[in-house]
Amino acid sequence: MKQNAVKTSPDFPAAWNHSTHADFYEYYARESQTEQALQRFRGVRDTILRVLGPARALDVVDIGCGAGTQSMIWAEAGHRAHAIDINEPLLSLGRERAAQAGYTIDFQVGSATALPWPDASADVCIALELLEHVAAWQACVSEFVRILLCPLQAEYNLPLYSWYPAPLKRHYEKLASTTRPQLANYATYPAVNWFTYYQLSDYLSARGFRCLDRFDMMDVEGKGLPARSVVGAVRLLPPVRFLGQVLTRGTRVLALKNGGVK
Repeated sequence: MKQNAVKTSPDFPAAWNHSTHADFYEYYARESQTEQALQRFRGVRDTILRVLGPARALDVVDIGCGAGTQSMIWAEAGHRAHAIDINEPLLSLGRERAAQAGYTIDFQVGSATALPWPDASADVCIALELLEHVAAWQACVSEFVRILLCPLQAEYNLPLYSWYPAPLKRHYEKLASTTRPQLANYATYPAVNWFTYYQLSDYLSARGFRCLDRFDMMDVEGKGLPARSVVGAVRLLPPVRFLGQVLTRGTRVLALKNGGVK
């Protein structure tokens, strides 16, 4: 994959903060190698591959890659991984881990609002736990669409934070960015957006994507009749599907660009 020139404008700052708080680095370095994290990332990979069907080795872009765990999960399966993050220390850690594991991964320091890869150069674009951190999230999605969503929020150390009213969220966002950084585990860019599946689906559908939610992506092969019946009911009945979205944690979107894998 060739690189493009990085775009700059008032909406795309030329000078991002690529540093990190020591506590955030230690937290993320530790959490990114837990068995739970590895299982979750492999689950993402396996779900995408199951939906795509049999495919050759793919060019996979991991946006907001952190310490590179998701990229290495794809590399271990023989795919070409390309990774970008704004956090340079974590990216350096990812490079070290990939080198130790014997994987060749294209790690880049940069912003999701100005990806360094050319148009139509990626088969799969992954942005886990990213969009909620970027105020200009539409610019990120435009970049995803250009080179070719699933944010899960577990950042704020507050119970039921996703359900707080918007003014209260803004209050805690300000605290996390100023006097109480521990609220967001010392993240340099804490989450500022909160999405529903329907918001992201409408936005992506208008840009030529077919969107699947968590229920579309569930693999019911080998499951018992009760489980298949429940998933079938959720898929068939829009009110039940909506209730399922409300009652389940996080937002997961798998967007397929019309035309499929190159």
